[in-house]
Amino acid sequence: QVQLVESGGGLVQPGGSLRLSCAASGNIFMIYEMTWYRQAPGKQRELVAFITRGGSTNYADSVKGRFTISRENAKNTVYLQMDSLKPGDTAVYTCNANAQTYASGPRYVYWGQGTQVTVSS
Repeated sequence: QVQLVESGGGLVQPGGSLRLSCAASGNIFMIYEMTWYRQAPGKQRELVAFITRGGSTNYADSVKGRFTISRENAKNTVYLQMDSLKPGDTAVYTCNANAQTYASGPRYVYWGQGTQVTVSS
């Protein structure tokens, strides 16, 4: 009932920047927390950053000070601004959203398909 689509990934040199977007669509009543994860091949998925509906944020220590998560509730969209990128940031970045599809209904977590970020010279 809720679809999330990420965009903005690509190849960037160390020290460069990328801005990821994740737009939610479908039968959305309200979106609560939105989260960015990342996973490199052969490695476990890790939490990068999350943001509450009110705009409170938290970051993994590895990206703190370099990445900024934000959202536009009216557009059902979350962003991840990535600056000072390092080779260790290379991964598939996936967003998720804790969403409600109708008033008084349950809240479920929905996942996007992911977008590749490659940091390399």
